[in-house]
Amino acid sequence: MKVTYNWLKDFVEIKIRPQALAQKLTMAGLEVTSLEKEAGDFIFEIEVTSNRPDCLSVMGIAREVAAITNTKLRAYSVERIAYSQKIAYSVERIADSKNKSILYAKRYPCLAGRQALNAETLKIEIEAKKDCPLYTAKIIRGVKVGPSPDWLKARLELLACRSVNNIVDATNYILFERGEPLHAFDLDKLNGNAIFVRRAKTGEKITNIDGEQRTLSPDILVIADEEGPVAVAGVMGSKDTEVTKSTKNILLEAAAFNPIVVRRGRRDLGIQSDSSYRFERGVNLEIVDIASWQAAELIQKSAGGSCVFAKSSGAIKTKRKSIILELSAVNKTLGINIPAPKIKKILSSLEFKTRIKTKNQFIVEIPGHRPDVTLEIDLIEEIARIYGYDFVPKTKPTVKPQVSVGETKDIVSLIKNILVGLGLNEVITYSLMDKDLLRDFGMYQGPEVIEILNPLSKEQEILRPRLIPSLAACVAYNLNQKQDYINIFEISKVFSQSKAPTQEELSLGIALCGIKSLLLEQGLIKDPVGLLHLKGILEALFTQLGVSKYDFNTDDKASSITIYAGGEKIGLMAKLEKSVLDKLDIKNKDVFVLELSLDRLLFYINLNKKFSHLPVYPGISRDISLILKDEILLGDILKAIREEGKPLLKQAAVLDYYKGKQIPSGFKGLTLSCLYRSDERTLTEAEINPVHSLICKILADRFGSRIR
Repeated sequence: MKVTYNWLKDFVEIKIRPQALAQKLTMAGLEVTSLEKEAGDFIFEIEVTSNRPDCLSVMGIAREVAAITNTKLRAYSVERIAYSQKIAYSVERIADSKNKSILYAKRYPCLAGRQALNAETLKIEIEAKKDCPLYTAKIIRGVKVGPSPDWLKARLELLACRSVNNIVDATNYILFERGEPLHAFDLDKLNGNAIFVRRAKTGEKITNIDGEQRTLSPDILVIADEEGPVAVAGVMGSKDTEVTKSTKNILLEAAAFNPIVVRRGRRDLGIQSDSSYRFERGVNLEIVDIASWQAAELIQKSAGGSCVFAKSSGAIKTKRKSIILELSAVNKTLGINIPAPKIKKILSSLEFKTRIKTKNQFIVEIPGHRPDVTLEIDLIEEIARIYGYDFVPKTKPTVKPQVSVGETKDIVSLIKNILVGLGLNEVITYSLMDKDLLRDFGMYQGPEVIEILNPLSKEQEILRPRLIPSLAACVAYNLNQKQDYINIFEISKVFSQSKAPTQEELSLGIALCGIKSLLLEQGLIKDPVGLLHLKGILEALFTQLGVSKYDFNTDDKASSITIYAGGEKIGLMAKLEKSVLDKLDIKNKDVFVLELSLDRLLFYINLNKKFSHLPVYPGISRDISLILKDEILLGDILKAIREEGKPLLKQAAVLDYYKGKQIPSGFKGLTLSCLYRSDERTLTEAEINPVHSLICKILADRFGSRIR
């Protein structure tokens, strides 16, 4: 946004030099990216953020200057405007039975009065109020198109706006001064006696002022006469109705359009204009008609003619929002004590109306030009930037020593580092997925799935409720790239609406596929991945995270394993079925996947490490070889003997697992290693034998094993 020093001075008394003003604007959140001197004036180039459309005008910047320099905005209010040329007018609303928004204006000296304004009729039809909440039209007859006055040309050219003629320049001048885009049509080139604000019909064409013919679609909003489009609403007018040297009568348009519709139309047609730039960010409904009267006055001063008709359709008044501001919240948030009168003065300088509710509360009415202010914290930010960040004292933050990682993001980072250390590769997949892909995995549950109302493609029609389908698709992609071994993981959020309108859950997913090759002393060993690899990865992860109470439970087919932590189900690991692999076009490969809820796992993570001395006394190992049924879980056996072997049994682990001719069908052979040790003395055979015999008896009686 460009603005000049002298133009600002029309609206606010500035007593500081341009360089100092540039510094103050920057510190108040309006960064001045450049300041140049030209033609006896200074040009400010200001970076305006997308949430501040009110600053896309000279008036908006002047309002900010008045606030930060503690001066008053000259003769300005929404209801009454006085030009710098000392010409004033008032607006009077008269309602009739057919149209309750007809506006007449008593204007001196340029308008002919109420009788002249009622001399003509014009029909305005708006197809959808959401697309165009307000449309105003004025007819000015008897204009003489020619060059603009020198002062008008000079101001526009300083803002890099080319002078066209006195009609177009007047609309551009008001655009830059008030932030309200306007458009002037050659009235005699319009067909019929009606203006329609509607969506374009499929295949309709328009040749814009830039000379380019464009094909329109129903996504684009247009201004049309009785024969077809005469402008792309909020973007650019038609060449067929533009103002030329032969124009005698004009229709002056001022309106408010839906920012999303304007943005979509501008993007689809590949057009950018000063008007669309402002409409995309939103214009203030309260100034639309006032800006139109300003433009009409300026046109009549520079091109003659008289305004003979004025009409509007749509909403004119908008209900202003009010926010309760706690004065104590201001001081607590900013860390400084700003007196209540100062707070009120700052808000008033920005045209926020304040009134006292209690000793500690203000009721603040939000002006129409500040739609970005919706919360109490927004008001606090306004107070801070006008009060001055330089006056906020510098204090050292209180730092509490922290031994363990406590924040979720830090734990997630730790988990990623552990998994990478275990040899896995992190992937990032889309949070949007294909509904059919979810069905292929048997995971589609209609009411719980969150669907996108306007998906960009079929592959992005729902928010994914699980990570497994995305990871499996990633495996398929890598197999197509001739990767023999794939070990990937992802940590991301999944979405559902089972317990609430929208529920987010942080999940961990892992996928393995292929054969892992290891080069050892014995030579090259090829190790096909399986569920045990996933289980081993998870156990290593749990060990480093301090998760002690975890368990695994397999189904009857041993194709999936349920994961528990603290007795709570937190996830699942499984081998993907062949029907699913066929859908993904994965042939002659097995894919093993794991998914668990990190949100639930967080409750069982303990990163506080407790160290103990190395053992002083030696331990004694005893092995047990046994045969037991296949369905008996090894975890149950180890849990039982560790419990019964206390306190002398320090470790119990599987030394060997085997099947062969010596082992009957339906059974498995195990060799368990038991380590006995005391922290107080060297154990004797007499102390170890009873404990070891008890363990063997438990294995035989409780699990039906046969000791070999």
